[in-house]
Amino acid sequence: MSYSIDLSGRVALVTGASSGLGAQFARTLAAAGAAVVLASRRIDKLKELRAQIEGAGGDAHVVALDVTDTTSIKAAVAHAETEVGSIDILVNNSGVSTTQRLHEVSEDDFDYIFDTNVKGAFFVAQEVGKRMLARARGAAPGTFTGGRIINIASMAGIRPLPQIGAYAMSKAAVIQMTKAMAMEWGRFEINVNAICPGYIDTEINHHHWATEQGQKLVQMLPRKRVGAPQDLDALIVLLASSESHFINGAVIAADDGFGI
Repeated sequence: MSYSIDLSGRVALVTGASSGLGAQFARTLAAAGAAVVLASRRIDKLKELRAQIEGAGGDAHVVALDVTDTTSIKAAVAHAETEVGSIDILVNNSGVSTTQRLHEVSEDDFDYIFDTNVKGAFFVAQEVGKRMLARARGAAPGTFTGGRIINIASMAGIRPLPQIGAYAMSKAAVIQMTKAMAMEWGRFEINVNAICPGYIDTEINHHHWATEQGQKLVQMLPRKRVGAPQDLDALIVLLASSESHFINGAVIAADDGFGI
């Protein structure tokens, strides 16, 4: 017997969709049947991704979003719901990092990381969550009551590593944010969960794995390998689906065992 998950009729907003994991999440949700709203600052990249998704038979839309600007967040969510319909699924993926020792972190570095990874993630989830809550209370129209919010944290939020301490701190905050939202919003059938990816090969870090430092890191990993964005496909679809109704407040490590 085969088993499949169908997201037809659902609308998914994916932040940070212009590259890396965000782009892959968008492709995957579209392939599962969702109408996907692609959001980031790099509109040209989003349009290229939209063309790829539509070429594969999917439904994709583009919206400009700067998660460090609450006005931009409100406008982007409103635009998405006006153009496509009420948002049923949020993949809260936007994130940035720097590489340095903690004693080298400047105030600008700290703000750069926390404004996107914590403040931005919170206010995106809050804006979408308000609308999900309104539908659950019958105060706003919508075909689907409840919702799915998937916050993309990191295994660094569970196991801090040298030279990315500030990033690890920010992702630890995302993990606690996930639990707090799950606790407050779960009774409205809004499930909030976090994925903590390990080392994933994307276009941003691809060159690193061939360097001496990159190879040393690979040798530290339990199975001497890094993951591919596609390795998270099944998990993102599950958490976005109605079938995940009993999963709320979960912090799921997808790190090939690195955090053990």
